[in-house]
Amino acid sequence: MSREISSLTKVRFWHCDPLGHLNNVRYLEYMLNAREDHFEQAYGFTYEEHIGDTGCTWVTVKSQIAYLREVRSNEMVAITSKTISTDERTSTVEILMTSADGSVTHCLLWITTIYFNLQTRKAVEMPESLLQTVRETIAQVEQTDFDERAKYLRHQNKKRIPK
Repeated sequence: MSREISSLTKVRFWHCDPLGHLNNVRYLEYMLNAREDHFEQAYGFTYEEHIGDTGCTWVTVKSQIAYLREVRSNEMVAITSKTISTDERTSTVEILMTSADGSVTHCLLWITTIYFNLQTRKAVEMPESLLQTVRETIAQVEQTDFDERAKYLRHQNKKRIPK
């Protein structure tokens, strides 16, 4: 099972502001759409299938986003996602939007979710088999604090692209 999955996408003109930069809300759309595709690749089922089989899903309880470099209209970007932590009830996923070659990080997103029973409307523990599967895909990141991670990626961008 892959710990980090990546896909390429083209930034569309109509998703950009009048300056030709990707609109802030659109970053989220691109990144969450990619994560949905990556989830199916990583775990072999869709969110909808999982809900149908278990009555449970993951609900976002916290999002942290850092816009590190602008993205322009018609630019090809790579979006990678990986689970960086999990326990019986929660998981945190890191999603990065980078240049197509991965040399520049445009955006960092951390999403923390709870495993949620739709019928009881309460957080529940993941079944052990699912928890084990998720644990097998955890990818380590050096920085365990979001602000430290964003600072690190900004520093990496400065080393790669002079202002």
